[in-house]
Amino acid sequence: MVEKAKWIWLDGNFIPWDEARVHVLTHTLHYGLGVFEGIRAYETADGRTAIFRLSEHIRRLFDSAHIMQIAIPFSRNELEGVCMEILRLNGQKEAYLRPLVFLGAGVMGLNPADSPVRVAIISWLWGAYLGEEGLQRGVRLKTSAFTRHHVRVMMTMSKTVGNYVNSILAKREAIQAGYDEAVLLDNEGYVSEASGENVFIVRDGVLKTHPSTGILPGITRDSILTLASDLGLRSKEERFTLDELYLADEAFLTGTAAEVTPVREVDNRTIGLGRPGPITQKLQSAFFAVVKGQDPRYQKWLAYV
Repeated sequence: MVEKAKWIWLDGNFIPWDEARVHVLTHTLHYGLGVFEGIRAYETADGRTAIFRLSEHIRRLFDSAHIMQIAIPFSRNELEGVCMEILRLNGQKEAYLRPLVFLGAGVMGLNPADSPVRVAIISWLWGAYLGEEGLQRGVRLKTSAFTRHHVRVMMTMSKTVGNYVNSILAKREAIQAGYDEAVLLDNEGYVSEASGENVFIVRDGVLKTHPSTGILPGITRDSILTLASDLGLRSKEERFTLDELYLADEAFLTGTAAEVTPVREVDNRTIGLGRPGPITQKLQSAFFAVVKGQDPRYQKWLAYV
């Protein structure tokens, strides 16, 4: 269960957690048209709080809304400021932030034109999404029977509320089969994404991840590609098959919630030596040094509260 905080920001006002309610006729509740973000704030090594790549996340929120033809009634600067302020008011040194843009009660039916656009920002404490053990030892993946959205089926670059039913089906399938997470293939059978993360493999020292076309362009994914380049590692944005994943020396997942989580097994096939490999460990360590404010080269990615 999500641990309650003191305040939630809704439509321009901070209100008590238990008073953040919506009407049962809220359009997004019925039809799934809304957009959201996931952002993390970390307590840095010097005791301050920093939000990781805040401006990039808020920009993606607005990009998602633009794709879905939703006009957000606040500016990017205003929402960035709210993300800062809610951490102060809730007294949170570390937190997960959830901006949500949704269509409120007003009309029913598939044409939402006159529905009011509402905006909420929530912050709560959230540890390792796939578990602390997963971060340390690696997780087990199951290839899902469900195919990832195709670009002519959904807007895959938009973080749209309804898109995640596909992820829920895949995640539930994997969990019920005894795995930690699902990996989904695209409509041509190439490895696409996990249910809520981007996928990387390492073979002969070279990183590979699916091109940004057809997947959600992950901000953590982008960060890892930058870190890999700065560490002198070779990387490719190139489609790869399921058997390439099985044969990888290393594999890992990236995402705001999952951070950098190693993969030790896929479909009962051990990946590499069945534990986090050296490149995964190097990138994971580099990532956490960045978000904790310990690498001055990446201070531009941190918005201090």
